[in-house]
Amino acid sequence: MGMRIRVGSGVRRERVVCRNSSGSSSVVLKVICLTAVAAGLCAAPLAYAPAPPDNPLKGFIPYPGVRSSFPHSMVWDYTKLSDVMKGPTSFNWAPFEQKLEAAAARGCQFYARFYLEWPGRTTGVPQFLLDEGVRLRTWTNTNTQPFPPAIDHTPDYEDPRLRAALTNFIHALGARYDGDPRLGFLGLGLLGTWGEWHNSPNDLWFASKTVQREVMNAFEAAFPTTKLVARYPAGPGDSRYAANQARSMGYHDDSFAWATVHTGRKQDDWFFESLLRRAGALDKWRHEPIGGEVRPEVWDCLFDEPSCAPPGQEFDRCVEVTHVSWLSNEGVFRPGLQGAARERALRAAQRLGYELYLASAELAFDDDHLSVTLTVTNTGVAPFYYDWPVELGVLDATGGLAATLPTDWKVTGILPDEAPRQWRHRVRLSLPAGEYRVLVRVPNPMQGGRPLRFANHDQDRDLDGWLTLGTIVSCLVSDCPPECDLRRLGRAAQNLLSCAWHWP
Repeated sequence: MGMRIRVGSGVRRERVVCRNSSGSSSVVLKVICLTAVAAGLCAAPLAYAPAPPDNPLKGFIPYPGVRSSFPHSMVWDYTKLSDVMKGPTSFNWAPFEQKLEAAAARGCQFYARFYLEWPGRTTGVPQFLLDEGVRLRTWTNTNTQPFPPAIDHTPDYEDPRLRAALTNFIHALGARYDGDPRLGFLGLGLLGTWGEWHNSPNDLWFASKTVQREVMNAFEAAFPTTKLVARYPAGPGDSRYAANQARSMGYHDDSFAWATVHTGRKQDDWFFESLLRRAGALDKWRHEPIGGEVRPEVWDCLFDEPSCAPPGQEFDRCVEVTHVSWLSNEGVFRPGLQGAARERALRAAQRLGYELYLASAELAFDDDHLSVTLTVTNTGVAPFYYDWPVELGVLDATGGLAATLPTDWKVTGILPDEAPRQWRHRVRLSLPAGEYRVLVRVPNPMQGGRPLRFANHDQDRDLDGWLTLGTIVSCLVSDCPPECDLRRLGRAAQNLLSCAWHWP
């Protein structure tokens, strides 16, 4: 039998010494609860502290390479389809696998996109399709700002051989990698320049809605677990894109802080928020992730004072309207980002995505059962999108884990600016006499991956990756006479086994 009691207004405490037949004594605690506390008002508040900028699956993300200058939890990169697809049903996954492993070795998840065409590079159309006669249109792409125009190779997206190859590839990719914890998010890619679903300024060469639907159908079927990201929001009446507003996929804004916020001007109807509005997808972030890329023109000056973002496209404003979780942003990973600009960039990274804060904790340990009630809020701008496990830990006086306890708690669906969620768990637990600290964590399912860290002051205080909730005491009372047995206290008193005080 053990207990931990918070003492506050309305509680009287007494020290009672019970002696057994041999004359030895055991110190126990007798608690008499008055009205306010007996009603169950015993949740101890937990102090807030900002969560780190490299929390998993959010923040600023770089391309591959040694990036130690700015904290991050993801890496992203493009992969040529021809590098992995060698025949209609033949694949060499090694080039893609190497990217996943390189990111995981740094504790980072990977954000992937495959492509067929890239201005200035050789075609990504698999060689066997070229041998079969799939046509390429070779042209000079001028839509490459801020980089110079470059030669592009656009395939005939309506060719049935190419279409069959794309669906074969998607299903094979899903069979191998759906749910792989190394793969954080997957962009649809494949169609259009850079896999961005456009061939501007030659949009007539882009894939038809029929082909678009084939690709989206294949991705949805092949990836029920890993979250998908499309480039353009589209509703049923879109003139160019097949509708995706009701599909299980989020979106990618590739001109963030440049062409994000709706302006109402006709010439800006391609801006990301404008597309969300027309598609009826402004609330898509509640269930599906929003990511993107900071526009290259503002990489090196976005966090200067003043910022070089165009008026109306300021970073904070773009975050608020999109609820974005992650952004590719090469500017923050360059050596020139120093001083106040770096501090602003760090705070900006923390603003992206979720931030889970445990506002209070109630712990009870009685009759060899541990009961935990936590109040969880989201102080970020978006939810967490995967059902990662939530575990409780019991730390002994030596700093070792005496127990690790699974729960059925969900980190998904906790939305910003909504009512806090209550997590409750009760489990049988036998502990030797002593004092124990109770902890909670959300481990990363990827081996070596960063754990999700709460926005709490006591995160990592006693054990890396764990948030300390409070202390319980396990003590022996079997030698005490009935009038001293704590188990005979009323249920209201037993519910006070949680908080910030214990007998010295």
